[in-house]
Amino acid sequence: MAGKHLFSGNATRDRSSSHPSFRTPTTSSLFLFVIILLAIGLVFFFFSSSTSHTPSHSSLPLFPDPNSNVKPDFSFVASLEKFLTTRSHGLKSQPASDDSVGVDADEEAVKALDNSIWKTEMERIHENPFFPAPTPPASVLRVYVYEMPSKFTYDLLWLFRNTYKETSNLTSNGSPVHRLIEQHSIDYWLWADLIAPKSERLLKNVIRVHRQEEADLFYIPFFTTISFFLLEKQQCKALYREALKWVTDQPAWKRSEGRDHILPVHHPWSFKSVRRFMKKAIWLLPDMDSTGNWYKPGEVWLEKDLILPYVSNVDVCDEKCLSESESKRTTLLFFRGRLKRNAGGKIRAKIVSELNGAEGVVIEEGTAGQGGKAAAQDGMRKSIFCLSPAGDTPSSARLFDAIVSGCIPVIISDELELPFEGILDYRKIVLFVSSSDAVQPGWLLTFLKSISPSQIREMHTNLAKYSRHFLYSNPAQPLGPEDLTWRMIAGKLLNIKLLIRRSQRVVKESRSLCTCECKYKNITTLS
Repeated sequence: MAGKHLFSGNATRDRSSSHPSFRTPTTSSLFLFVIILLAIGLVFFFFSSSTSHTPSHSSLPLFPDPNSNVKPDFSFVASLEKFLTTRSHGLKSQPASDDSVGVDADEEAVKALDNSIWKTEMERIHENPFFPAPTPPASVLRVYVYEMPSKFTYDLLWLFRNTYKETSNLTSNGSPVHRLIEQHSIDYWLWADLIAPKSERLLKNVIRVHRQEEADLFYIPFFTTISFFLLEKQQCKALYREALKWVTDQPAWKRSEGRDHILPVHHPWSFKSVRRFMKKAIWLLPDMDSTGNWYKPGEVWLEKDLILPYVSNVDVCDEKCLSESESKRTTLLFFRGRLKRNAGGKIRAKIVSELNGAEGVVIEEGTAGQGGKAAAQDGMRKSIFCLSPAGDTPSSARLFDAIVSGCIPVIISDELELPFEGILDYRKIVLFVSSSDAVQPGWLLTFLKSISPSQIREMHTNLAKYSRHFLYSNPAQPLGPEDLTWRMIAGKLLNIKLLIRRSQRVVKESRSLCTCECKYKNITTLS
């Protein structure tokens, strides 16, 4: 019988006939056994099906592929040079190809795109019914990258490349503009990775799609910081207005009012003249300045936007460097930078006055150029703690310089928001001090001296592990800042879809849409 063949085979039949005590299975037992086997098979099939369509983040490699022949560039200038001489060959003045057809989109184009997106999402749901949402949390994020005219993209990169040696071009506060552009070059690192050939990319949790109906999100590749610093004021404002019109005329923007669009505006001065018209988009920011000087009420909030780290100014102190510098860290507390700042940075002057001349404390006025970089780097590698007070905004590039230097940051910025805090626990590498405590006579040094050597060693160990999360590179590395950016945005995706659909069905002017706008006083500012 078929059941006997499944159960044991020929040896069983021989044994059954020669040993009367051996009992063959009953029909009901065989039926039950077959049912169990079928059940196990179905479970295995559905499990395999679900996992094949939803790769888990835990399956991502912790380190770059050792078989990859592509060596990452961590220098913005070096990476940009390679990028422009290889990938943009022949594109310096080339206009956009496919997205220009969407300009001045009418209602029919918007409706057609909306229907296509709905059909794609329904296919995803039915393809994997075990997940109740259009995009499961562990799935690959699909990003459509606009092909904007080259005056918004390649031409600006060439402008930086052809002028970056002109470091005499300074801002009003004396900082070289090209160095500021490097600090805020997150728009380049993200874009360069997204448009790289698939064979060169290491990130597996985000892919570029070439059909808008397949996209979860839309990336706007406009270099707002380069244009702000390197173009004449009126020329820059005119380019901002052109970019605004180009993007907001796209059917995908009109469909969602920009809620599923990613806008890199990492320098707080950039795109300022028109960004109020794009406030529903996902902004990539250095912080959530609460003074009102840089962002107006209702423009930025954590539920919508994302904080990204500055590009560090100093060289990373790798494992060997950390080991060699451990015995050389004889300075208790180090700070090098501008001692007087506006707005929230007024805390600096008070702290400097309190710490001036204290034993084990080094406080220096910052200087620009290679000399200033070398002095800051040397000072951080010789110090246990690095002071990180608020600047003109709550954040400061100095925080990330300290992290990659193995110097424990001491943050005195009450309103600071930190990059990737949904993933990273900064308490493992940073000391947080309130501004009211920091200005009390003797309090800060007493506090720092109370930190045990074992706690310092543990934080140094954690700093060595955390450094990789703040090192931009091309190709982007797993667990690097580009990777964590997409992981954080993926966590916002379902709420973005909710707000889009809610806005599409709510009767206009019937009631205001729910937003998450938080306004609070910047208590770091001391009068």
